[in-house]
Amino acid sequence: MPPETPGELPPPEALQHVFQVYEVQQDEEGVFYYGDPLVDQQRLIETLWPEFQQAGYEVTLDRRLGEYVLVAQPRETGEDGIPWSNVVLAAATILSTLFVGTQWYYVEDPLSLAILEALPFTLAVMGVLGTHELGHYLLSRYHDVPASLPYFIPFPTIIGTMGAVIRIRGRIPDRKALFDIGVAGPLFGLVATVIVTVIGLLLPPEPVPNWVLAAESTVEIQFNYPLLLQGIAAVLGQPLSYPDPSQVINPVVIGGWVGMFITFLNLIPVGQLDGGHILRSIVGPDQERLAPFVPLSLFGLAGGLYLFTDAGQMVMVWVLWGFMTMFAAFIGSAAPIAEGELDPRRKVLGVVTFVLGLLCFTPIPIEIIGM
Repeated sequence: MPPETPGELPPPEALQHVFQVYEVQQDEEGVFYYGDPLVDQQRLIETLWPEFQQAGYEVTLDRRLGEYVLVAQPRETGEDGIPWSNVVLAAATILSTLFVGTQWYYVEDPLSLAILEALPFTLAVMGVLGTHELGHYLLSRYHDVPASLPYFIPFPTIIGTMGAVIRIRGRIPDRKALFDIGVAGPLFGLVATVIVTVIGLLLPPEPVPNWVLAAESTVEIQFNYPLLLQGIAAVLGQPLSYPDPSQVINPVVIGGWVGMFITFLNLIPVGQLDGGHILRSIVGPDQERLAPFVPLSLFGLAGGLYLFTDAGQMVMVWVLWGFMTMFAAFIGSAAPIAEGELDPRRKVLGVVTFVLGLLCFTPIPIEIIGM
């Protein structure tokens, strides 16, 4: 008697041309086909994945106690009910960005209702971050790749958050899907970033109260603006600084700065970052040979800033990102089920996206200056 499988899954005889099945087991975790592969792992999964995917399963090749086994597990299709983790983290990030935003609006008592004065800043920051992740989510669903809703990360940084992420819950079918999912976040986020920046530049400057100017301990946190933000300001004919110390740029512009800084970081072409996905989809497995140059470049940037500037803490920021990208290079980028070749239009769009990322770069994003 041939081994049996659940009705919706491919029967063992349907796999025999690439995987000779001699036993099938099932438990609460999934279905396990024990057998012998007749082709290499890449071709095996590329051949069988569409059938399992159509049946609602993810399939992987494993080795257990010396035996090869195809593991078929039900695909995660999305959120069941209210995604409470996402809701709670979003609410916490609203509070953290409101609290941190009060410093940009010079609120004396951030624990009072006056905290709501920072709402424009919160909307700007969460708008650019949320739109970025929404781009990934929508293209994941378009390519039938299960993905979570965005998880915002509250954190008491100078912007009140460490960003936002989504979780991809399934394998990516091909290079086209990998590219589309990877590039959608930066491009969606940049559209939101440009809109937020324009709004911020057209809003009136924020007045600095006398009690801030008179305080001996007051320091100025200066945001250095990337070329893209400078270009938008030039087109609008709006200033990015004021000669009068009692006026500063509207805090909504900081939301645009955040969007550009996050875009640049995400487009670093290594590992699971958006730039890593884009580069992997363009050049294929050869990306692994290019990956080591990314942390070396960031360490070189940190060294140059240390030797030739008074960049202070920003040196350590790029050193930290050097180690983070070293780890990302070690983990590697997402590998699609099918390799194939990416079409020329997507390759051009990928290059354009990287150029936009460079326009969002500034070597010393922040400086702390005593007043």
